[in-house]
Amino acid sequence: MQFELTDDFLVNLREAITAENGAFVVEHFSALYPADIAEIFNELAIEEAKYVYSQLDEQIAADVLVELDDDVRENFLASLTSKEIAEHIDNMDSDDAADVIAELPDKLQDEVLSQMEDSEQASDIVDLLNYDENTAGGLMATELVRVHVNSNAIECVREIRAQADAVENIYAIYVVEDDEKLVGVLPLKKLIISPKDSKVADIYDPKIISVKTNTDAEEVANLMDKYNLVVLPVVDSLGRLVGRITIDDVVDVRREEETEDVQKMGAMEALEEPYMSTPFLQMIRKRVGWLIILFLGETLTATAMAFFEDQIAKAVILALFIPLIISSGGNSGSQASTLIIRALALGEITVRDWWKIVKKEFSTGLVIGVILGIIGFARVGLWSYFISSYGPHWMLIACTVGCSLVGVVMWGTLMGSLLPLALKRLGLDPAVSSAPFVATLVDVTGLIIYFTLSIIFLRGVLL
Repeated sequence: MQFELTDDFLVNLREAITAENGAFVVEHFSALYPADIAEIFNELAIEEAKYVYSQLDEQIAADVLVELDDDVRENFLASLTSKEIAEHIDNMDSDDAADVIAELPDKLQDEVLSQMEDSEQASDIVDLLNYDENTAGGLMATELVRVHVNSNAIECVREIRAQADAVENIYAIYVVEDDEKLVGVLPLKKLIISPKDSKVADIYDPKIISVKTNTDAEEVANLMDKYNLVVLPVVDSLGRLVGRITIDDVVDVRREEETEDVQKMGAMEALEEPYMSTPFLQMIRKRVGWLIILFLGETLTATAMAFFEDQIAKAVILALFIPLIISSGGNSGSQASTLIIRALALGEITVRDWWKIVKKEFSTGLVIGVILGIIGFARVGLWSYFISSYGPHWMLIACTVGCSLVGVVMWGTLMGSLLPLALKRLGLDPAVSSAPFVATLVDVTGLIIYFTLSIIFLRGVLL
């Protein structure tokens, strides 16, 4: 049953903490998942959280520490001694332990590592800390089950039993040669259905997908998504097995990458911390930069209108349709930009597909533009039937509005689709061609298209 945190539960929990009623904690927390307990911790004061934490099973407590929000974990760890932190780290998988230790000050890192009981795990954590956090090496855990290619099925079972406590989830057995070079994988199902005297060399699968330690984390996520993998082995530059990445780590990568892209698409720098944990001044700094750039870009709209000041003065009615024109172009550009950025992120398209994308978006923009153009034309005609605001030249105005919508929507669609590709080609993040940025660009060019067409259609009226 899914846990739901309520105000009544928090009130009862705080009363139990005040009374040092450990039985209440054990009774109510024993059935909860670490993620549920972490949710509760996020609502407690540090001293309250420390009391609850002291009542938890050691392994559960370590898992809870991993699940805490970054700012809550930082404050919680700051209240512990290096020895206490080391005791909790001893119960974590190497990848989670490395992530937690990486958040500590350098001096405290050394103290914690030196006080860990498992020196081998401490050594593994040190190795993991040397990898960039955005690479496969930074994601992987060193705990796994490996067997030699010349072993047999019985030895495989023994190895699984020996590693059962260290490896949280065993999905497969990795087959290596004398030099620890990865040569294949032995699925658990294949091991179970094979005769117990089978040789590993006869039953393992030599077709195995792996990544190197320096492979980008996003590429790892795309690879696991493409081949529907729940676990992926990691090798060094010599092909030696050094770790594995599980699907839960990739989910975190996906969430972080998508959060970053969404924030950039909102015309701001990506936040480094959760929203509620981001300091006020940092929030200002992350948001104001792009807003200044967009503001300066929008000033070009005023410049463009000033250039056509004479046309507006002679046909003031044209100004009424400016919001309609530029918003349609901006919206179509934002749609196209969002679609292309997401398709690039999922690997559905590459920069090499630019011509196919141009043809597709040109056709799409043309059809959508025609639809909106017809509606715009009908809107002017319908209003002219009831009121005379548009004067005797309403037909020319309707043609101007209708054709402008076709042109602006087509232009917005093309710009929205090509800008992310151009940035990708330059080695930049496509997400920075955010919807507001595309809209600002299309606003300026949309006005030029609109007033240029108005000169063509209303030449006799404006002269």
